[in-house]
Amino acid sequence: MTKPRTIVVVGTMGTHPYAGMAWMHMQITGGLRRLGHNVYYMEVTSTWPYDPIRRRKVRDSNYTLSYVARVAAEFGLSDRWAYRRSYLDNEWFGLGRRRAKELLRDADAVFNVSGATLLRTREDLDVGNLIYLGTDPVICEIGFHNGDDIWKKVVEQHDLFATYGENIGKPQCSIPPLPLLKARTRQPVLLDLWEAGDPQRAEFTTVCNWRQDGLDLDFHGEIYRWSKHSEFLKVIDLPLLTSQPIELAMGLNPGDPGRGEAVRAIGMTTQERCLLDTNGWHLADAHAFTADVWPYRDYIKASRGEFTVAKDQNVRLRSGWFSERSACYLAAGRPVVTQDTGFGDVLPTGEGLFAFKTTEEAAAALEAINSDYPHHSRAARAIAEEYFRAETVLEKLMNDLGL
Repeated sequence: MTKPRTIVVVGTMGTHPYAGMAWMHMQITGGLRRLGHNVYYMEVTSTWPYDPIRRRKVRDSNYTLSYVARVAAEFGLSDRWAYRRSYLDNEWFGLGRRRAKELLRDADAVFNVSGATLLRTREDLDVGNLIYLGTDPVICEIGFHNGDDIWKKVVEQHDLFATYGENIGKPQCSIPPLPLLKARTRQPVLLDLWEAGDPQRAEFTTVCNWRQDGLDLDFHGEIYRWSKHSEFLKVIDLPLLTSQPIELAMGLNPGDPGRGEAVRAIGMTTQERCLLDTNGWHLADAHAFTADVWPYRDYIKASRGEFTVAKDQNVRLRSGWFSERSACYLAAGRPVVTQDTGFGDVLPTGEGLFAFKTTEEAAAALEAINSDYPHHSRAARAIAEEYFRAETVLEKLMNDLGL
């Protein structure tokens, strides 16, 4: 075990107050704390936060502050969080200004989750050992490779890099690794928080955005898409090929969640919804249970398993990325059928976890799971225990980073 370190995790769970985001950040902070480290969560952003009650971006922190404080407290961080309202007046909340700035400057490591913000330039903060934790790979790597000014600035201000793209830099993956890439890792999961009994529902489910515009990539003359809707359309007839019901939980309001985002999450058109209905997909409004961490967890635990797709960028470029949400399904003993990104190079597949390339392969995986559900449920949990246990994942990450 590495010796105790002081670590700051910088993220966006208040800016994007969805339960999946909260779980991603809190399982990182929680896992590091379980290893004995002195851990803090901070949010420093010039981006207006989203308010799920008003369903739009807002230039105030009324909802955001209460949300961050509540989530932090629920994960044992009631006196270990800070939020700077950079978009309005630079006021600090939670930890005071002096203490927060001291921690950013003196911490052994500051993990900037998905490059949450440009701490050293845009926010003009003195930050010590700044580590880019690439939970959503491809976009930064390709953007930097293409010479995009924004991504060049992101890369230049970080000292080390880690990525959830576990194949990046390997022969099977053409994505160019970032300079000073020191670690390939995956989502840590607090396994005890996901223990579950038998599923209460018949559906395989997932939680997702239908469409997100603005971050398609050009790489060597090929366009690689960010939005998952195009991947769902490739398997649009899947429910007609299986007796297994499948439910997609997402925002169903067109244009939600409002203006001003670099990537806009857009509700499906009437034509798209009709297409899904006609092909037998079940649809649910995710807004009802994604505003808080526990209803989100209950939705996953109640499900029979997960069926989902991945971004075209991860699929065709074989990044090896694996969804943090899918890792939670596995931890709950819920088998997962998901689109192949090359993760089979580092994770076992065929029992509890299935990678598919075609609609027929997806249907076959669902039938295989249902032919012996108890076996595949146990296998799913076993994969989580061996490959996603927070303490194991994060101890390796710390060692790989030399911390």
